[in-house]
Amino acid sequence: MPDVELNVSTTSQEDHAVVTAVGELDLYTAPRLQAALAGLLREEVDRIVVDLSGVEFCDSTGMNVLLAAMKRLKEQGGSLELAAPRPAVKRILQVTGLDTVFTVNDAAPAMDAG
Repeated sequence: MPDVELNVSTTSQEDHAVVTAVGELDLYTAPRLQAALAGLLREEVDRIVVDLSGVEFCDSTGMNVLLAAMKRLKEQGGSLELAAPRPAVKRILQVTGLDTVFTVNDAAPAMDAG
């Protein structure tokens, strides 16, 4: 069985950071996303947009990582948004009721070509 990868990259925009995840977000790969988000929280970024357009699968571990980061960010007076979740991820958000907890944008975050 091939290793399922999750690639996480972070880019800084003018007023926020974009965390892009590509692959499967599960028990084994969630720590990568958690590390990226934790780094931004330490830098006290006010607004984080998590681009989920490349995430094919997300389990409860992945959702918990996003939820924990959102709570920490809110405590710091910031916000976390989810962008462009694929249908499978969107369904998990709806089934769990988390679509009412997170700010979810259907469009992928615009990248500044700067």
